[in-house]
Amino acid sequence: MTKTKRINKDSMTNGIRKQLVAWILPICFLSYAVSANAEEFIIDDFLLSDTSKEKRVGEAYYRADQQWMVYQAEVADENPFYQIYLKNLSNDHIHRVSPGIGKTTCSWLHPKQDKVLFSSTHDDPNALKKMTDELEERKSGERKSYAWDYDEYYDIYETDLEGNNIKNLTNAMGYDAEASWSPDGKYIAFASNRRAYTEELTEEEAELFKKDPSSMIDIYIMDADGSNVKRLTHTRSYDGGPFFSPDGKRIVWRRFSPNGRGAEVFTMNIDGSDQKQITNLNALSWAPFYHPSNEYIIFSTNIHGHRNFELYIVDVNGDKEPVRVTNRAGFDGLPVFTPDGKYLTWTSDRVPTRKGHLFHGKWDHKKAMQSLSLN
Repeated sequence: MTKTKRINKDSMTNGIRKQLVAWILPICFLSYAVSANAEEFIIDDFLLSDTSKEKRVGEAYYRADQQWMVYQAEVADENPFYQIYLKNLSNDHIHRVSPGIGKTTCSWLHPKQDKVLFSSTHDDPNALKKMTDELEERKSGERKSYAWDYDEYYDIYETDLEGNNIKNLTNAMGYDAEASWSPDGKYIAFASNRRAYTEELTEEEAELFKKDPSSMIDIYIMDADGSNVKRLTHTRSYDGGPFFSPDGKRIVWRRFSPNGRGAEVFTMNIDGSDQKQITNLNALSWAPFYHPSNEYIIFSTNIHGHRNFELYIVDVNGDKEPVRVTNRAGFDGLPVFTPDGKYLTWTSDRVPTRKGHLFHGKWDHKKAMQSLSLN
């Protein structure tokens, strides 16, 4: 089995391209000016996750009816990796829907059916050993920042709201993750480096993949049952984090530069045509997400400092100057709007432990439209 390469967020030479959990890249020149001051778009924001029970939390997403929220969190002492949790927003009940073994990431809720989508390594024969090894490493007292790898046992699964009837939708060696259903529930967009395991690589590609497994990650689309898989991007850099537009016609994602020192936001049609670069900040701009109005995209960027990630908005065509949303030292990223567009939930380390947790606040859509001159 190929040895999994671990990425440390405080050794940023290649790190953040390999997972969007680190924030250390240097800032390059700007292709166009951006505002240094944040607008007050978020009203009455507050800590949403439970810091007394949840050690690390991130990536919350909502079902279309806003009855459920799904997210990833490290909770159990016997598993040092993220697991997937579902919250009933009518009564605040929370329960785990992933198996509890191995690693998980990138969950999503079906817009119409009682289904949860997530990526997991629980079928890895060495999943328990990797958990034990990670726990022993932590017990050793060695100080280590949060790390990520592109485990080749990651597959995309669906389950019901109770965590039962788990079904593997990908069944392919390689990193299959970062998946989301289309608004009508017919398609799934995801990121994968599967071709490094299934196709014959050139000598140059093989050497590149050996050094950096994220270099082979592209955006794919498939039918909701896992059939008719189609590759949409064809680069030697990391294309990932795809989400459908509210009308289901386009996909937004982020593309890393070949050297891994920057990333920009892109959109394309769901067949892979009309790929368009939306940001041009020459920094690390990632985690894009459409506002339900389909008028603008929110994303995170470290344009103001190596580790200082802030939220920005930009119009869907990238014609306007991006506008700053947050202004707080540290990490603000992984933003998502509620389906009605009235609230924003995002991940931030603005807590005493300096680990990621969920924050939530009311969103001023009218002001956002005005700031981008879209009214």
